[in-house]
Amino acid sequence: MPDDAMPATGFEAKLDRLAALAVRVGLNLRPGQEVVMTAPIEAMPLVRRIVEHAYKAGATLVTPLVSDDAVALARYRHAHPPEAFDVAPGWLFNAMAEAFRGGAARLAVVGDDPTLLSAEDPEKVARANKARSIAYRPALELITSFSINWNLVPAATPGWARQVFPSLPDDQAVDRLWDAIFAACRVDVADPVAEWARHNATLHARTAFLNGKDFSALHFRGPGTDLRVGLADGHLWAGGAEPAKNGITCNPNIPTEEVFTTPHRLRVDGTVRSTKPLAYQGTLIEDIAVRFEGGRIVEANASKGAEVLRKVLTTDEGAARLGEVALVPHSSPISKSGLLFRNTLFDENAASHIALGQAYTTCLRDAAGVPMERLAERGANASLIHIDWMIGSGQVDLDGITKDGAAQPLMRKGEFVAGPV
Repeated sequence: MPDDAMPATGFEAKLDRLAALAVRVGLNLRPGQEVVMTAPIEAMPLVRRIVEHAYKAGATLVTPLVSDDAVALARYRHAHPPEAFDVAPGWLFNAMAEAFRGGAARLAVVGDDPTLLSAEDPEKVARANKARSIAYRPALELITSFSINWNLVPAATPGWARQVFPSLPDDQAVDRLWDAIFAACRVDVADPVAEWARHNATLHARTAFLNGKDFSALHFRGPGTDLRVGLADGHLWAGGAEPAKNGITCNPNIPTEEVFTTPHRLRVDGTVRSTKPLAYQGTLIEDIAVRFEGGRIVEANASKGAEVLRKVLTTDEGAARLGEVALVPHSSPISKSGLLFRNTLFDENAASHIALGQAYTTCLRDAAGVPMERLAERGANASLIHIDWMIGSGQVDLDGITKDGAAQPLMRKGEFVAGPV
């Protein structure tokens, strides 16, 4: 049956809409662009549809790079000596960076098993992650500086679905996860492109309000949390579709519910407790509790995955500092689903969050062409990593702190009480 004959509520129709959304809204792909795509092997049905839509949109070449959980596990169980985990495919990431500099768009289909490496040696995991972060940096810098149009889009896989719906058989769990993905990505409506235009308008109104306020800091308060996050000098709020430096307006994340900006790397103080687990490179880190002094984490604990967390914080000097702070209402569709997705793309859009590591320099005024050393003077953090973890909930309040030190209520019990609500 051809796609246009399928019922609007059918799985294949929704999968096709998600693929079209990734190309038309996520990337906003332009004729003549190449696409470099990464994806888990179980996501091939979605990958194939994305490739079709990309070529229909005028792509000259789509290059998929596919990963496999069994292949990844084989390395940790059989590779030796220990120094083998200090190796990463720099040649591959350099080639990706070259493609991006040549005008290619970046699309990542995400759906990895969040606990894939939870039983593996944390030392091996930490070494492999650090090596990959170093090797990936040439490509990552082009993404975090928004030099290119890029997009992340989800796909349900058995490994991921088992973590979200552990009591269901694999096939039922995958079906339920697809339903949740379609709802969160707004493709279970008649016109997803129009729905995303409306959603982007809401996010843009919120960023305009926050940019008009130009707060000097944010103050989060809740169970285990009393955190003051200073904002970078000349910071800008962003959210939803934004123009990349190549002139193409794209939606980097599908789904997305956040507005975000750049904290000052030296002006974060207090304590904060995570409100959702962090799935990082196959390890689930739960109940994170840290204390900041002068912008740096000086105490870090977790009920599970603490060793991996502490290893991450030693990746480089900037790994224990913040590169992003983001606001998400507790009533977001992802939060209202009641699901713990154990996937950062989703869980970060269910709650306000902070990110360790590299700052998005596009969230700074007049930053184009300015060396990182100069941006660091304004508060931008530099690191090999960028890891989001959730600190918002229906029990967390937030004030904006003005330049004269006054506190203005922004969120109460996780909901906006100022600006567009």
